Amino acid sequence: MSSEMKAVLDAILSGKATGDDLVGLPVPKTMRAVTTHKDEIGMFDGIASRDKDPRHSIHVDEVPVPEPGPNEALVAVMASSINFNTVWTSIFEPIPTFQFLERAAKRSPWDKRHNLPYHIMGSDASGVIVRTGPGVTLFKPGDEVTVHCNYVDMQAPDGHDDSMLDPDQRIWGFETNFGGLAEISLVRANQLMPKPPHLTWEEAASMPLVNSTAYRMLVSHNGCQIKQGDIVLIWGAVGGLGGFAIQYTLNAGAFPICVVSSEDKARLCRTVGARWVIDRNAEGYHFWSEDGSQNVAEMRRFGKKIRELTGGEDPDVVYEHPGRETFAASVFVARPGGQIVTCASTSGTITSTTTATCG
Repeated sequence: MSSEMKAVLDAILSGKATGDDLVGLPVPKTMRAVTTHKDEIGMFDGIASRDKDPRHSIHVDEVPVPEPGPNEALVAVMASSINFNTVWTSIFEPIPTFQFLERAAKRSPWDKRHNLPYHIMGSDASGVIVRTGPGVTLFKPGDEVTVHCNYVDMQAPDGHDDSMLDPDQRIWGFETNFGGLAEISLVRANQLMPKPPHLTWEEAASMPLVNSTAYRMLVSHNGCQIKQGDIVLIWGAVGGLGGFAIQYTLNAGAFPICVVSSEDKARLCRTVGARWVIDRNAEGYHFWSEDGSQNVAEMRRFGKKIRELTGGEDPDVVYEHPGRETFAASVFVARPGGQIVTCASTSGTITSTTTATCG
């Protein structure tokens, strides 16, 4: 750690530093960051996704601290977290993230900074603002913040109703550089939220991406807008995405069907108020046959289990994020006119070359 970075952290940890104090300290010229390297994107060629080991691709480097541009801020990171964006970045899937950085660099002179031979990953963080660029009006140095990952420009009308449709929309730390796994992060002002004072740094850093995703998929007007009485099938119900999905479902007066992989996880679901839980490992579901075809008989067995729990009802909503492993089953079990919301595809993005017959 550089002496400049130590001075910044000491000031923050003292609990007495003001914004003026932080402005008075020099911004470190370099920082430690967790990176992948552009010249290593072929290191996993020919290896199955599950066998790719991020320990071979992730580095801790001393790199330059970027200058904040218009509507940007530098945040001294107090905590960050790992999610599947981090996993994809580290194994260069579904495409190497350097392709995103190259494309982003073409948008403006300021964006050229993102196209580097290394990528600082990380799509979640909490910390303290140490510098703001021109045009930042709602936040200032010294503010304690949580950072969410929706990196948008908001100049085009396409995104005014839904920022995810902004032509410049990117996921910070995945499709941009200077992410959360560093001593200092570069973020846009729209990503900043005041850190809730009752949360620890770690708690505040662990929530933004998965919480925002779950809310968008299930609650927002851009998603399902679940309502009282809905039956919601939740895959991976105790993971980051699934854990928030359970809470939003229960809070809406809807009924979650929690799909998990162990009895311990099933017990956790029941602890938070879910009464319908399926342990997929105990049931032994295999939605794909050895020849690579979809196993419709297994989908029927899964649908039958759901109806046993619900008294004959099919899900109104399926909260889908595993992707290849489960997507056909999600389509199969949803009721006619039901909704399937999807993100992530953590088990792969290619679902099938055929379509399962639903019934």
